[in-house]
Amino acid sequence: MSTSQRVVVDPVTRIEGHLRIEAETDAEGRITRASSAGTMVRGIEIILRGRDPRDAWAFAQRICGVCTLVHGIASVRAVENALQYTIPPNAQLIRNLMIGAQFAIDHVMHFYHLHALDWVDVVSALKADPKATSALAQSLSPYPKSSPGYFADVQKKLKTFIESGQLGIFSNGYWGHPAYKLPPEANLMAVAHYLDALAWQRDVARLHTIFGGKNPHPNFVVGGAPTAISGMDPQGGGRGKGPHYRGGLGATAVNMTGLQRVKEIIDAMRTFIDQVYVPDTLAIASFYKDWATQGEGVGNFLTYGDFPEQGMGDPSTFLVPAGVIVGRDLSNIQEIDLNAEDQIEEYVAHAWYTYKDGKAAGLHPFKGETEFEYTGPEPPYEHLDTDGSYSWIKSPRWRGKAVEVGPLARVLMLYANGHAQTRELVDSTLRTLDLPVQALYSTLGRTAARALETKIIVDAMGTWYSNLMANIKAGDVRTFNEQKWDPSTWPRLAKGVGFMEAPRGALAHWVVIKDGLIDNYQTVVPSTWNAGPRDAQGQDGPYEAALAGHQLYDPKQPIEILRTIHSFDPCIACAVHVTDPEGEELIKVKVR
Repeated sequence: MSTSQRVVVDPVTRIEGHLRIEAETDAEGRITRASSAGTMVRGIEIILRGRDPRDAWAFAQRICGVCTLVHGIASVRAVENALQYTIPPNAQLIRNLMIGAQFAIDHVMHFYHLHALDWVDVVSALKADPKATSALAQSLSPYPKSSPGYFADVQKKLKTFIESGQLGIFSNGYWGHPAYKLPPEANLMAVAHYLDALAWQRDVARLHTIFGGKNPHPNFVVGGAPTAISGMDPQGGGRGKGPHYRGGLGATAVNMTGLQRVKEIIDAMRTFIDQVYVPDTLAIASFYKDWATQGEGVGNFLTYGDFPEQGMGDPSTFLVPAGVIVGRDLSNIQEIDLNAEDQIEEYVAHAWYTYKDGKAAGLHPFKGETEFEYTGPEPPYEHLDTDGSYSWIKSPRWRGKAVEVGPLARVLMLYANGHAQTRELVDSTLRTLDLPVQALYSTLGRTAARALETKIIVDAMGTWYSNLMANIKAGDVRTFNEQKWDPSTWPRLAKGVGFMEAPRGALAHWVVIKDGLIDNYQTVVPSTWNAGPRDAQGQDGPYEAALAGHQLYDPKQPIEILRTIHSFDPCIACAVHVTDPEGEELIKVKVR
């Protein structure tokens, strides 16, 4: 390479697009400036105006087509916060279990199906010795599928797949790129687990169908959980009066059969995490330790906190604490207030929106505005104007600072707060890989943090399940609080914020309710925090900062960009339907 150039990756994600990276390099191929652009508008905030706030979750859930649960949870929590609406302990435990399952599904999907192929060369797996692969796998864990015959069968299927000339889900990879370092046996093991993870996710999603009726888009209700616990006491002997206190014999999925199935799912989750996901992450990471010194980003980390033991009103019982880490300083956790107008603000200086007070202004979400102002080029286009507006994503800031949210932020927050299991897992991981603690602030650290927090959360699910069963055995089967369901009990004006830790990071919905209807609704999602463009002060967003300094081996196959951006698990605009300008479908896919 003899001159500087601009490298474009669009789309970045494997399951849905809408994220574009334009990276400017110097003459040696080193990234000097990166620009992150969301190329699809969401607009759900506008759709929600004037609607019944009890229905908001069903619309907000459509923000995402993958982790649909999280927007439903954030939405019902926002309305409950606005109305000072408490929910029964059983409903809180059910929500924790559903969120925990979503974490496991998302993180396993991310590692094997969205990110692993940045490190695993699928075609190289054809050269592997199945017996040696079996020996490698058995050295890592007691996973029962690690026989030579199992890996030989997987290799045979893969060979047939590749020789057919139809790589399908494995197409468009940079196979053979010199950046791949795994031996063929490790590649074959990872490909086998890639396929296992597909079936495993299907089974884990059944937990959502038991408690929420279906997946994706499980059902929720403001005031509790939507499914009554049934079949526990034919005499209806629960504590209190009314149908919400009785178990009875009503036919719902949450009976003894369903609850036993939930336990089996949690046990299967723990087995896969302990025997496959965590060992694979460590094994693959051991070949890529050079990625423990690059890809950090802004060095500031934020969590809202989640998984309460005693309800959202008692943050001291959260499994994941809330706070902000500034400049890697783990000794000084700063408090966060989602209602304070001088803390969280969204900027649009480089986004395709306008504010009444001008594009340099910052707005707290309670005063948020969603006014489109597209000034970008007409597609198809070669480049965006990255000195002007270049994204449909706003730039959220905490006290004016860009912050990273997600698994790395949560693991750092747990570690800084002295969470014993987190400290043990992090320290043992660093010892195994022979890396310093500074390695956490990197592409590799971000990927490892996701695996470690999955184990922490899935382990906690066993406790939440036991607590739920203890309540039921003690006669408490209540899952819904009906006291504030009637809008006549609401104040004329109310506002609230519902927050949670989604798999990709801190997620919050802000709602203003006026005369029983939604007057304003704003969401700040994890990928907004991480993927937002530069602000009026010229501060890079986390994606943009993380790419600075990356050395590209081949600008035509920029796998280095994919590795770092995928380590955040990008998910931009969701539930996008392919239509023409008149709203008619352009394609229809039939699965036989």
